[in-house]
Amino acid sequence: MDFNKSFIKKLKGKDKKAQELFYQALAPKMYGVCIRFSTNRADADDILQEGFIRVFTHLKGFRGEGSIEGWVRKTIVNTAINFYKKRIKRGIKVDLEYLKPSTDRKTFVIEKMSADELLKLIRELPEGYRTVFNLNVIEGFSHKEIGEMLDISESTSKSQLSRARLTLRRRIKSIKDSDNNG
Repeated sequence: MDFNKSFIKKLKGKDKKAQELFYQALAPKMYGVCIRFSTNRADADDILQEGFIRVFTHLKGFRGEGSIEGWVRKTIVNTAINFYKKRIKRGIKVDLEYLKPSTDRKTFVIEKMSADELLKLIRELPEGYRTVFNLNVIEGFSHKEIGEMLDISESTSKSQLSRARLTLRRRIKSIKDSDNNG
């Protein structure tokens, strides 16, 4: 869908039909972002809903610099980060130093893993690992930027990414090994 200036003007004017079309066009893509930051669909749904509320509330702040889709994506990512921060403040453990090996044995080899299966492995990462992994590997933020967003040091961001990658490697190796032995 083309989001031209007149369409964006309708959005800023809170035109309900324009908002509905806008949501329908972007929600599926943005849900993909949400799902990467969450451990379950309910959290992803919450992030998406809260994200679009923020989009429509702060749309007047979109200055037309860059694409509106990019602006929405950034808003959704920031919403996911805030969701993560709220969990930390509520005392929910978001980082596990010692992980239990996955008991979910698959009957496929890594070369045959679908995007959904890889996404599932990423979603099973502890929240801190998953958030840094998504921000760096998927969204392309630097460790310095991630540190500023999450109120952590740059070295902590690097450490979280390293642990996320190691955990993913171990889980993928475990799956491959079980497929080769089965």
